[in-house]
Amino acid sequence: MSEPAFDLVAVGGGPAGRHGALEAASLGARVLVVERERSVGGECVHRGTIPSKTLRETAAHLAGLARRSGGVIDPEVPADLRLQSLVSRLDAVLTGHERQLDGELEAAGVAVWTGSAGFLDEHRLAVVASDGMRRTVRAERVLIATGSRPRVPAGIPVDHEHVLDSDSILSLLYLPRSLLVLGGGVIACEFASVFAALGVEVTIVDRGERALGFLDPELVEHFLAHLASLGGRYLPSRRVAAVAPGVGRVDVRLEDGDTLRAEKVLCALGRRANLRGLNLAAAGLEPTERGHVPVDEHLRTAVPHVYAAGDVVGPPALASCSEDQGRRAARHALGAPLAARASRTPIGIYTLPEMSSVGLDETEALRTRGACLVGRAPFAELARGRINALDNGVLKLVTDVAGRRLLGAQVVGEGACELIHVAQMALLAELDVDVFVEQTFNFPTLAEAYRVAARDVIAQRADLRAAG
Repeated sequence: MSEPAFDLVAVGGGPAGRHGALEAASLGARVLVVERERSVGGECVHRGTIPSKTLRETAAHLAGLARRSGGVIDPEVPADLRLQSLVSRLDAVLTGHERQLDGELEAAGVAVWTGSAGFLDEHRLAVVASDGMRRTVRAERVLIATGSRPRVPAGIPVDHEHVLDSDSILSLLYLPRSLLVLGGGVIACEFASVFAALGVEVTIVDRGERALGFLDPELVEHFLAHLASLGGRYLPSRRVAAVAPGVGRVDVRLEDGDTLRAEKVLCALGRRANLRGLNLAAAGLEPTERGHVPVDEHLRTAVPHVYAAGDVVGPPALASCSEDQGRRAARHALGAPLAARASRTPIGIYTLPEMSSVGLDETEALRTRGACLVGRAPFAELARGRINALDNGVLKLVTDVAGRRLLGAQVVGEGACELIHVAQMALLAELDVDVFVEQTFNFPTLAEAYRVAARDVIAQRADLRAAG
């Protein structure tokens, strides 16, 4: 029997691989996706984004119920509540989402094989299914999109019972009384805020000087203030010396001599690229010292017809960025012009409160342009913000020093990851900031923050003219 051949084979069906496959199919290519799981979606669907965000929604609604009722209704989470009861909708959410993803690939004519893929040479791969059946395929182009798994540093005894990682934490039977989170990145902060909102005593231990160092510091300050209001603690510039699980507790000794104790520990100290079994050497490739697949600005590896996208190429390891990388890699591989610039891809962090950014933030604008104007709209000053009892949240618009050209936007607060798309479209259309004042928004909505922030910029613009 002849060996099947495809124009592009995407190894991995997560955000990068799936969107790369769909983009290639839209360009008329014959496309195959190889996915280890029973359905496409990758870690994002099965163990990462969907499960954690389902839990987050429960926590957010419980916290919001007390706030919006003015304290009349204050639901208390029982100490012995089973964690799985908080994500009782998860199976239905996962099943529906998997069906949608599979349907999109089928409608686009993309073939899907279930199994683990490994290179035989630059153009051929072997795919082994869970039952041991082995098939080979020839690929004119390959997109490596195998995702990542939790990183376990030396000296951190992750046993998935006392010391957990981001995969196993959602397998807890009960909510712990206390949780110590190691790390200050996206996963660490998301889980810390969710568990704090559920009444768990949370402490974040971060070896960095500040959490989420790639985000606008003002957004992070709002997040940490909210965490503190929930009883959580953030300890920056602290390194772990030893982790010792005991009976009903875990002791964490820090390098400065302090010892912290919690019922459970979450190790969220980064992720490692999934390269096991891929046999990169057979394709003439080798990973970097940090275990990532090296690529150029087009997501192309040292082998011209082999591309990589998503978590396997390193940070920021966010679903939206992975989707964009997958599309860009597929288009470049097939010789098609790029449809959109990566700088217009938004970043969404699903902490409580949410944080999101697109384009340049204030720090980047000052560094690259020397000066800028920043308009702010606190949610507490909006009619919808008052209705929703939102005392923590702000939308920022960053413009050039003349106060006209929009350079970027940042939002922290309820619905931030939805609101950011208004700024994304404005950036793509290269609209001036005045457009947010000239157009009408529904009332009352949080989107009115764009009008308030734009008026702030325009007022600063007028002050500069008057001064000079």
